[in-house]
Amino acid sequence: MSHLKGKHALVTGGGTGIGQGIAVMLAKLGATVTVTGRRIETLKETCSLEPNIFPIVMDMSSEQSIVSGTAAAINERGPTLIHVANAGIAETMPIHRMNLEFWNKIMRTNLDGVFLGIREALPGMRENNYGRIITISSIAGLKGLKYGAAYSASKHAIIGLTKTISEEYMSTGITANAICPGYVRTPIVDRNRDLIAKRSNLTNEDAEKAMSQDNRHKRLIEINEITCAAEYIVNPHSESFNGQTIEIAGGQI
Repeated sequence: MSHLKGKHALVTGGGTGIGQGIAVMLAKLGATVTVTGRRIETLKETCSLEPNIFPIVMDMSSEQSIVSGTAAAINERGPTLIHVANAGIAETMPIHRMNLEFWNKIMRTNLDGVFLGIREALPGMRENNYGRIITISSIAGLKGLKYGAAYSASKHAIIGLTKTISEEYMSTGITANAICPGYVRTPIVDRNRDLIAKRSNLTNEDAEKAMSQDNRHKRLIEINEITCAAEYIVNPHSESFNGQTIEIAGGQI
């Protein structure tokens, strides 16, 4: 299939995990894809998986980096008519120990960075009266996450931002939807699994089982289960699917 041929997509955090999976899916469907992230090495790995994927180093905690990086991508490959706001950081801390520096670090990347990236993509979408915006929230954006006050608050806010964009651009060719995964088998989850195993004196297998309990079907979600949802959202014929939160967690939240 090549129904995205001629479309330029930008995927933040495209070097690993969900971002990498979505970038490869978009390229397979004919899109020209820009992947962004802080490490050029991981971005190049994604680019090696499929033709028409190009890297740009971008720091989602820096407005200047987002503005200049997006402008460079648009200058080289045209307006970003598909924008996937995937980049984020997942760190936890009990509220009573949390300082403002930690809170702001999470918000700068997980919320401010998402807003800025979408803002920079919107002029091209408005000019073309077409756009597909996907934000990667989390089940933590739908319920509280123990020790994850900053992370959960940022993911709740992303859903609010996504729904507001869908309202502002209702009846245009621009849609905005949020994907809310549970625990997905990604490098971030692997690192958390290893940390839990070390901290709790568990094997990696037992630590993974413990993490999987938060998914309703008691297993980790695979990346291709997320890319399937993203593929539907970016379909040119999905214009009536707008302002939605897609829960991928093995059952009802």
